[in-house]
Order: sequence, then structure tokens, then C-alpha cells
Amino acid sequence: MIKTQLADPSFAQTAHLSNVDEPGWLTSLRRAALSRFEEIGFPNRHHEEWRFTPINPILETKFTAAQAGQTLTSEAISLLPFAEVAPVRLVFVNGFYAPEHSTIEGLPSGVTVLRLSEAMNSQSPLMETHFGRYAKFEDQPFVALNTAGFTEGAFVHIPRNAVVETPIQLLFVTVGTETAQVAYPRTLIIAEENSQSTVVESYIGVGESNYLNCPVTEIVLGDNAVLDHYKPQTESESAFHIALMQIELQKTSNFASHNLALGGAIVRNEANANFHAEGAEATLNGMYFANGSMIVDNHTSIDHAFPHCDSHEVYKGILSDKARGVFNGKIFVRQDAQKTDAKQTNQTLLLSREATIYTKPQLEIFADDVRCTHGATVGQIDENSLFYLRSRGLSVEESTNLLIYAFAGDIVERIKVPALQNAVRRELFARLPGNLAPME
Repeated sequence: MIKTQLADPSFAQTAHLSNVDEPGWLTSLRRAALSRFEEIGFPNRHHEEWRFTPINPILETKFTAAQAGQTLTSEAISLLPFAEVAPVRLVFVNGFYAPEHSTIEGLPSGVTVLRLSEAMNSQSPLMETHFGRYAKFEDQPFVALNTAGFTEGAFVHIPRNAVVETPIQLLFVTVGTETAQVAYPRTLIIAEENSQSTVVESYIGVGESNYLNCPVTEIVLGDNAVLDHYKPQTESESAFHIALMQIELQKTSNFASHNLALGGAIVRNEANANFHAEGAEATLNGMYFANGSMIVDNHTSIDHAFPHCDSHEVYKGILSDKARGVFNGKIFVRQDAQKTDAKQTNQTLLLSREATIYTKPQLEIFADDVRCTHGATVGQIDENSLFYLRSRGLSVEESTNLLIYAFAGDIVERIKVPALQNAVRRELFARLPGNLAPME
């Protein structure tokens, strides 16, 4: 680790202990997180989990804490990708709540969607029980910074037996400013037993300025709860996005997430799922498209500690120019986790000779009655398929685009929110070479 004093001190300054009105337990949590960050500092390339993702450009940037006051018109919001994919929407601009763009109506009785600062007061028992209890900061400097420095975020509570048919969108928009800013969005989602819901957590950059988004999301599922989660992300080309999502599953619960990374200079998404009882199922899927000199790093960890649990992972990456991709997927099967069924697949399509992928699927199995598979493939555009399409009258460009989309389409077609699926399809086509039009 790099000690804080060797990095830019602005990070410690942005992680200020700011809110004098907050409960004492939260202030204590902030202090512990900041103290731990000052002890461990930042990771470097000698740290195994970060060896392929240098963060020097982040450390060399002098950041200031994001400030309230940046505004966008409703028309500007409507033109953003992934901005209008659900009728229920909680919007944040540069990390601060934007009530003028938020719509929280039509939810079933008992369902709560609030900004965190409000939830700290009105939902204090739930907040004290769950907030900051799952995303551990002891060995995670960016989680420590978020825990110490967050100013606002989203709280979603789906009560027992509630069925929410309407997707809930949490929209985080960053508007570029003259100075590089850092924001620490925080999200807590609680889905109680027998509930069903869908949450879309979107991150969008406006403009091309340099900034850092450092979000942390904690998701808790009760017995037999079902939650579909989507995270589309299009940060600006100069921005950094370092995120962690922590999922806790109870008996027979079912969680599915689709992580879609389509922007940013350096992007790291970490997703961890822990099974706490039998019969649960977790799906962690992802797709990313990187060009230029982008770096996209996906780290996943699924911990099977109980029997009769299933996990599924499919991560697909498309890399062009000098882009770099990283996939590190870990599956742990503990000694008592008999009858585990775990599958992990990582596939990467390289569109140039200079694009690079580092892939490391991992299985650590300590039980003997399990069914676990993992695999990774790396390839280029298939020449036979290209020839076939060209023989049907398509140009090289059109044929290439169709093959790229076919590769990514497996993930796109798994998106169950129609408006989001169409938005992802449009964004994907916009990044393809040539003029292939999206099919809606």
C-alpha cells in the first residue's frame, strides 16, 4: 500500500467528517474509516488485487470535494443515456440530491425510496442495523474514503411481502467543473423476505472534465426475496470510477445484477456476494466496451458458505485501440457448502493488436459434493463468420459491427427492463465503427 502522505492529501480532505447533525454511531463509523484509510493508504501495482490497474492518474490529480449547486435542465436530463428508464426516479447531481428531477410516486404501500440524509432520521433503526455493516473498509481504501466522506446517497427499502412491479431508478449525474471533483455516492438497498423488486443504479457523466466517482452500494436480501439490479455507467472520457457493490443473501433469496461499463478513463467495479443460508441464488453478469486508452477492471467474489446455493457469472468485454481489460473472478466453496452449483465465464473480444486483457478466473473448493466450472476465452473477429456475412452483400464494416453486437447481445438480451435494454443497445451501437443503426 502507498501511505496517504505519499499521495495527494486532498483525498483525506475530501473525506471530511462533515455532518454535525448525524447520529453518533455514524460519526464513529466515519472516524474509524478515515483512521483506517490513513493507516493503509492507497494500493499500488505490488498489491495483488491492483497489479494490472495503475491508479497513478488518480493519485496525481488534485481533487476537491464535490459541491452542491450544479444544475441541469429537465431537457438536458432527458437527453442523457440511461436517464429515463423507470418512472420512479431518485436523481443526484455531483453527489447531491436533485428534487426537481426526482419522481417518487406510484410505489406500493410501505415501499420507501429516500435520500440517505433523510433516511438517517426517518429510518434510523434500519440505518443503524445495516448501514456500513457489509462493505468492509479494513482493507479497502476507496471504501474507507467513501464511508468517511459520503455526503448523500440513496436508500431503498422493500418491506416484507411487497411486490414492486415498477423499476426504481437511482440516477447519479456528474457535471464537469473547472476543478477536478470527487464524489462519494452511497446506496443502501434492503429487500425484506418474500419481496420482489428491480433497481437501476445509473452513473452518467456530462462533459469531458476530470472527476472521480467513488460509489459504494450495500444490498441486503431477506429470506425468499427477489431483486434484479442493473448498473449502467457512462462516465466521461477523462473520469475515474472506482466502485464496490456488496450483496448479502439469506435463505432461498435470488439476486441478479448486470454491470454495464461504457465510459471512463479508469473504471473498476468490484462485486461481492455472500451466502448466509441455504437455497439462495446469485447472478453477477457484466459487459464493457473500452476504446482509446481506457482501463476497465472487474473484480468479483462469490462466497458459498452454505449448501444448496447456486451462482452464475458471465462477463464479456470488447476492447479496441490500446484499451486494457481486467477480470478477476473468485468463487469460494466452503467445507459445509455441499451441493453448490457455481458457473463462471469470462469472454473477451479484441478488436486491435494493441488491446490487452488480463483474466484470472479462480475456484477455491473445500467441499466434495459440488458442481463448479469456470473458463475464460479471448479471441478476435472470426474470419469465417466475416466472410459469410460479406458473401451475403454486407460490407466489411457492417459485417464487423454485426459480429460485435452478436457477441455483446447475449448480455443485452438478459436485461428485463425494456427501456434500459433499448438504451444500452443504442449506446453500444453508437460505439461501433461505422453506421450500423440500432434495432429497437
